[in-house]
Amino acid sequence: MTVLDLRALNRATLARQLLLDRAGIPVLDAVAHLCGLQAQEPQEPFVGLWSRVRGFDPAVLSDLLIRRSVVRTHLMRRTVHLLAAEDVLAWRARHDTMLRQRVLGTYRRELSGVDLDELAEVGRAVMADGEPRSMAELARALAGRWPEPGPRALGEMLVAALVPMAQLPPRGLWRRKAGVRNVPLSAWLGREIDPPSPDGSDPVGKALVRRYLAAFGPAATSDLRAWCGLAGLPAAVAAIRDELVSFRDERGRQLLDLPDAPRPDPGTPAPVRFLPAFDNVVLGYHDRTRIIDDAHRGLSVTGARVVLVDGRVAATWNVEGATVLVSQLRRLSRAERDSVAEQGQALASFLSGGDSKRVELTDAP
Repeated sequence: MTVLDLRALNRATLARQLLLDRAGIPVLDAVAHLCGLQAQEPQEPFVGLWSRVRGFDPAVLSDLLIRRSVVRTHLMRRTVHLLAAEDVLAWRARHDTMLRQRVLGTYRRELSGVDLDELAEVGRAVMADGEPRSMAELARALAGRWPEPGPRALGEMLVAALVPMAQLPPRGLWRRKAGVRNVPLSAWLGREIDPPSPDGSDPVGKALVRRYLAAFGPAATSDLRAWCGLAGLPAAVAAIRDELVSFRDERGRQLLDLPDAPRPDPGTPAPVRFLPAFDNVVLGYHDRTRIIDDAHRGLSVTGARVVLVDGRVAATWNVEGATVLVSQLRRLSRAERDSVAEQGQALASFLSGGDSKRVELTDAP
């Protein structure tokens, strides 16, 4: 079985993630190809798409949100994602059990005496008037019936798990700040969520495996589980196993992939790319060493924005005023510094609407 080293896996990942070459595709197609973008920080998907889509116009993504072609909602790993509306409708029911379990993992004691099916029914009844509500407002409306858990536990269970919700614009629009206002997904999108398959064949699980490998492969089943949070996909993998090819990584793990997916030559040059907080190219794996050194793994869960140099995390970045500040994690060569500065200037211009191209690089510690 062919062994893929870290560099081969890195280049395959960059190609699938539209980070080797910016893609000349519509923004909606990019969101769908990536299986959504993590979006609990509302402005971060704009940077993620700017780094991936040629000539990206942030107004286009805002318009897709307003027109309900993309939607902000809790899904993979119980985190807020920005997804194509069609994918949300198709995938949401498959995530229901995982979402409940994840909220209970945090609030099991507070919710120990609550009938979750009854809570869901009452929550849907409250939201049936079509009025957008914050999580706290929804929880307060039910606190008289369930006073013991407290509003946080009730609200998290309702909004993140029991009642599929959409977070409404203006939250998530370009350069707009707004609190979270929720309405049921089915009301916002004008269509009921697709029900689970009645015969147990799990077509959604199979689709998730294929879509994940197209955007993140080659990958192990543990990587797939780390990305979506679903533990029940071994049967889906087994059902489509004949469609897939296998590799090994240097640790001996079996990696699965789509046979015709891109696996570029490991020597393919990788341009500098600025990534937003919680980008799934880092978080979408159990073994993240293909993109980030173990020494810096903690950056991926603390919300640090990172810079890829030669395809790997080599710096972090932030913005002060209209200046992009880059902090090196290793000492960059002069050519690498020049490339980081050039891409940083382009990012500063994007973020400032053309008013600034200021970049500052700090030396490695």
